[in-house]
Amino acid sequence: MKVAPIMAAMSRAGGFESLLVHTGQHYDEHMSRLFFDDLGLRAPDVNLRVAGGSHAVLTAEVMMRFEPVCIEHRPDGVLVVGDVNSTLACALTAAKLGIPVIHVEAGLRSFDRSMPEEINRVVTDAISDLLLVSEPSGLDNLQREGVAAESVRLVGNVMVDTLLAHRARADRSNILARLKLRPRAYAVATVHRAGNVDHAPTLSAIFDALRRISDDVPVVFPVHPRTRVRLDAMGHRSGTCDGADLRLTEPLGYLDFLKLMADAAVVLTDSGGIQEETTILGVPCLTLRENTERPITVTQGTNRLVGTATEAIVSAYREARACPPKGSPPVLWDGRAADRIVACLEQELRVRARWHMASGVTHPSLPMTPPPGTPRMTLAAGVHSLAWLR
Repeated sequence: MKVAPIMAAMSRAGGFESLLVHTGQHYDEHMSRLFFDDLGLRAPDVNLRVAGGSHAVLTAEVMMRFEPVCIEHRPDGVLVVGDVNSTLACALTAAKLGIPVIHVEAGLRSFDRSMPEEINRVVTDAISDLLLVSEPSGLDNLQREGVAAESVRLVGNVMVDTLLAHRARADRSNILARLKLRPRAYAVATVHRAGNVDHAPTLSAIFDALRRISDDVPVVFPVHPRTRVRLDAMGHRSGTCDGADLRLTEPLGYLDFLKLMADAAVVLTDSGGIQEETTILGVPCLTLRENTERPITVTQGTNRLVGTATEAIVSAYREARACPPKGSPPVLWDGRAADRIVACLEQELRVRARWHMASGVTHPSLPMTPPPGTPRMTLAAGVHSLAWLR
């Protein structure tokens, strides 16, 4: 969802040659192929095929498999997006090869180091050369951490680019008819964060809240593969649960899920991206966490932090139904973030290319100097990671 608009903007700008690299981190059929199809993203040129494993194993495998790609193609820079293990792995690989790192969605902070994503965000930003920020809190966080202002740009939110570009197509989805739902008369839930899923009492409390809400309206719960394993162990299978209208489904494609969110009465989630999307859609969002790295969705959007206790979730649901929150789009969440990102890349990498040609300096860990001439960019993208090569 974050890669597609950047690649489209590169194509519009010209002067870029793209190499798409899939890390394989999201290996589930519904979370990989369907998203490529729905977003019009071409098949990957390289698939690292790293599927599953612990945080350490996954990160190490991506690094080992991504390094030869960088060495073969001699990057001018590696662009990584978001905060997953692939993001950190590709950034570390590039930094150790002396390749400039560009981070999209830089500066976001939950201030909760128990979240693996927070570690990924902090470390990636610390080794990035160009930090592209989606909301003003990111500027504040990076300034407080001592990042040089000239390395930081506020560009907006590429997730919003994707949403606005595909909204009309999503509106044509028949997902509501297939699930026999009426607009504004159902809820949507997603749960996948390790802190919620891997702790059985927490997942049980969330599940109990969803089951109680489903006594009032149908609750559609597309289940992440990680969550599926935990729910199966707890005895919760697909379908309707214990007479309540809680519907555990397979993961949905992007267009179907966007339509489902847009027409929902309320969305319950622990996903950062969904907090952003519901803010643009104007749909009440209850975030099943105690913190968020996207505070603008709370201060300006339709998001509310409700935690993971059953009663707190149910109470917040009732309040959201009785008095839905009103929000407005944050600054630069206008569908043009990718164009601003590409403009930053053109400026930054052309300056670097001129400097390299003038000085004769090349990447210290790479085997040969790129040929001179007008900078030409090749893009290598994982599910969450891009490498810009010349």
